[in-house]
Amino acid sequence: MFVVLLTFSTHKDKASQFMEGHNAWIKRGFDDGVFLLVGSLQPKRGGCVIAHNTSLPDLQTRVNDDPFVAEQVVEAQILEISAAKADERLKFLLD
Repeated sequence: MFVVLLTFSTHKDKASQFMEGHNAWIKRGFDDGVFLLVGSLQPKRGGCVIAHNTSLPDLQTRVNDDPFVAEQVVEAQILEISAAKADERLKFLLD
């Protein structure tokens, strides 16, 4: 499982130019069964994606395809989590 932090850069003001492409990128992530949850980092610091069903190299490629990343609107950091325990509702995330 992975947590992707998308932290706004100094180019945050360009976000509106690339929002349509960014939203299409998010939709593809859900359609492909890779994204489990997407949300905003508060207060207005960027976004976060929880991903699974992928490898680190494949996720890195996917993240690089995000227009926000490609256009340096955000800086991406990928954290890999080796889950050891989970609530019954999240057992499918265990390695």
